[in-house]
Amino acid sequence: MIMKIVILDGNALNPGDLSWDGFKQLGDVILFDRTPQDLVVSRIGDTEILITNKVTITKDIIDQCPNLKYIGVLATGYNIIDTKACAEKSIVVTNIPSYSTSAVAQAVFAYILEYTNGVHSHNTSVQKGDWCASKDFCYWTHPLIELANKTIGIIGYGSIGQQVAKIAAAFGMKVLAYSRTSSKITAPAKSVTLEFLLQNSDFISLHSPLTPETTNLINEESLKLVKNGSMLINTARGPLVDEVAVAKALKTGKLSVFAADVLSKEPMSKDCPLLGFENTIITPHVAWAGFETRQRLMNIAVDNLKAFLSGKPQNQVF
Repeated sequence: MIMKIVILDGNALNPGDLSWDGFKQLGDVILFDRTPQDLVVSRIGDTEILITNKVTITKDIIDQCPNLKYIGVLATGYNIIDTKACAEKSIVVTNIPSYSTSAVAQAVFAYILEYTNGVHSHNTSVQKGDWCASKDFCYWTHPLIELANKTIGIIGYGSIGQQVAKIAAAFGMKVLAYSRTSSKITAPAKSVTLEFLLQNSDFISLHSPLTPETTNLINEESLKLVKNGSMLINTARGPLVDEVAVAKALKTGKLSVFAADVLSKEPMSKDCPLLGFENTIITPHVAWAGFETRQRLMNIAVDNLKAFLSGKPQNQVF
């Protein structure tokens, strides 16, 4: 019997430069680039295998799709799935862990180096003719900052946080780290309290999972502890940050710059308090989206389904 595989929102992973052949070898693939929430039930229909990235799968949807046996999430986070309802129906849910470690850590330093070296702003100035008109052999558009001996504080010390620490150490930076599982923090990072990290870091990089305890972890009160003029970076989850409080900290100079690849609402809303700030660097959730990273995600997603079909699920979250 050929299984039906429904992919609800394939465009984010594969806008056309990857192949779905791995899934097609495992069943009859029905592919949708995007699926609005009101069409989810009709598009799932009687399928047994569901693949989704950001489309929410609620208890109501699960109840209306009784043939579902497997949900493969094309991401690490699986908060879009009602896992309790899946457990009640014995539906296996898998995710894709650790596929973007190198890419996200690379993005962290793309933000940092844009702030410290201003490659984009200097090139823009040169292309406008400013160097041609300069009286001197060199000039700079804003202060340049050397990373050696600066301190980076890493909040959350999973695979990405650890990779950020390694890169920071290669730049000669001092590395502080805070994690609920502090025993897992090893060199080059030094395990410290959250309060100490906020007070002593020139750069703060967020890598925590989103939980009720970490929601708005960076807020008006915690920002009071932050070293004046530090840089805050969020490549983890948007709701880790109270964006109104961050905007206020940018206005007062408490933060020199805020860099983020994630926001509390995505796509970005027109009334986002961070829109229009000169001292923000915001990218549209693309730190994970390099070709090699997406190919790795695709490969793991196919392997997850193969493992499920063989009776030995891997990367199962429920």
